[in-house]
Amino acid sequence: MNQAITEEHKRTARYAKALSHPVRIYILEYLSKQACCYSGDLSDILPIAKSTLSQHLKELKEAGLIQGETTPPKIKYCVNKNNLQEARRLLRNIFE
Repeated sequence: MNQAITEEHKRTARYAKALSHPVRIYILEYLSKQACCYSGDLSDILPIAKSTLSQHLKELKEAGLIQGETTPPKIKYCVNKNNLQEARRLLRNIFE
């Protein structure tokens, strides 16, 4: 890849990809307003299939914007505050 593309560019793109769907934006906003939440709670709120919700959560988790803790049979999700702060900074750099 071109040497002009830095690790920061790659991280910015990864965060942007994770934020590229309105449901994922909603999930991130929802989680940022509370300590944590169980995936079942989200499926009660969002009118989408559980499998679709799971895919959205997976995308956010792989980008590092949220983290999940499994306590069978539930998964608790929380915002990864450090990575969310980094995403804010990196995306702000584009628009300033």
